[in-house]
Amino acid sequence: MTQRKTDHIQLAEASKPATNEADERFNYEPLLNAHPQNPQSFQFLGKKIGHPLWISSITGGTAEANHINHILAEACAEFGMGMGLGSCRSLLKSDEFLDDFNLRPIIGSELPFYANLGIAQIEQLIEKKETDKIHEIVLHKLKADGLFIHINPTQEWLQPEGDLFKRPALETVAELIELTAGQYKLFVKEVGQGMGPESLEQLLKLPIDGLEFGAFGGTNFANIEIMRSKPGPAMYQLPLDNIGHNANEMVEMVNEIVLNHSVYCKQIIVSGGIRNFLDGYYFMQKSSIAAVYGMAGVILQHAMVSKENLFHFLKAEERGFAFASRFLTLKK
Repeated sequence: MTQRKTDHIQLAEASKPATNEADERFNYEPLLNAHPQNPQSFQFLGKKIGHPLWISSITGGTAEANHINHILAEACAEFGMGMGLGSCRSLLKSDEFLDDFNLRPIIGSELPFYANLGIAQIEQLIEKKETDKIHEIVLHKLKADGLFIHINPTQEWLQPEGDLFKRPALETVAELIELTAGQYKLFVKEVGQGMGPESLEQLLKLPIDGLEFGAFGGTNFANIEIMRSKPGPAMYQLPLDNIGHNANEMVEMVNEIVLNHSVYCKQIIVSGGIRNFLDGYYFMQKSSIAAVYGMAGVILQHAMVSKENLFHFLKAEERGFAFASRFLTLKK
């Protein structure tokens, strides 16, 4: 105790915040609850998870990606989290990289685990009448709970090898819904620009199971493609990396849609610019649809250092979220 008091004296001055402005999103209520005593649990489309941090779609197809994905799967098993894979496009052609994605044996059967394909690939498979390949990946190769469809017109437009859409993505999503006939769950996500109000309203009129934001403010795949192309024509389209909608805008738009329309969607993953558990807690509380929070870039940075580093970070996320849920409420 003597050392603790000495530390308090020595650190008192340094502990003062850089600004006197507190986080304006929250009321701090220190009198109304005890500290959390037991592990929390949450629901994700009928499956119980231990922590509401979703491992958002990251990578696959390289030796480094294989290593990272296996660390992420171990983290999901340890902390009871759900995971969405990076694009499984390579599995449409061969099983060469199947081990990068075949993570169900690590994650286990009780936690949510989802495959991922781009809307351009789905459009092509529908056109060729080869959607059985999607079912094979989701149900048999990966034993996934469902499929994330990533919508990325800006990325494809800027990518030198990009696949341009022949028809609106909404039409392709609607047709895939009919073709899957409820065999597995379907999520739709963007990849760094988010979605505007009309796209969200039209999408949420479809019987999709969930929506992941991929909002502006996080990993920006438009900017990635611009940086990949230098020197090249995409670099002159740099203004396109600054379009989109952030997570806060999207939560408010979804809430407005839910208020005025009946929607089938039962699960939101708020991702895009989420830096920590406080961001996650805030948006989960603000959403009128059941929500978890997603990270990709932050998780990837920790995983690339080491498994131990990632686990330390996730433990801090878990504890921080548990504290926030007891002592913080949203300001009206």
